[in-house]
Amino acid sequence: MSATGPDVFDKTLQTSNVWLNDLMEEIGPDRQLCWNVLSTVLQMLRDRLPLGLAAHLGAELPVLVRGAYYDQFEPARQPSDWDWDEFVIEVTDRLSDARLKDANDAVRSVFATLSRHVSRGQVAKVQATLPEKLRTMWRSAEARIDPPDQSAARTTAPGGAHSQTA
Repeated sequence: MSATGPDVFDKTLQTSNVWLNDLMEEIGPDRQLCWNVLSTVLQMLRDRLPLGLAAHLGAELPVLVRGAYYDQFEPARQPSDWDWDEFVIEVTDRLSDARLKDANDAVRSVFATLSRHVSRGQVAKVQATLPEKLRTMWRSAEARIDPPDQSAARTTAPGGAHSQTA
């Protein structure tokens, strides 16, 4: 146990902050806005995925982010229909009180963050279920990510724990 509590608390705070810092680089320095964007986009994505796939994606999120992901979860209502335009309109509506400049960019930023920190295989499975326009937007978000370090391959364990393997 660490000085501040169980190690899992420290780890999830550290990992969640890495995710928020990624978003802040793209959306701006408002940490609360970034948390709201991350939570909103993840919940909307979750609600549009088949139940099993939504659960598998949730298992790869840091514990703290996973809590936001499952907030107000209603499995019986999954999956709901969607397209990119409806998705972005709903993000805009849900974040109407926030100082969100561009909902399209906000969604792309969350997709880029997922692509950075969730295993490539899981991201590919999620993308495969998306409508074509949304899949294209996610892939355009991935194109903005710095190329991975060629000396080590990133893997993500359940719960968002990262390890470096050669």
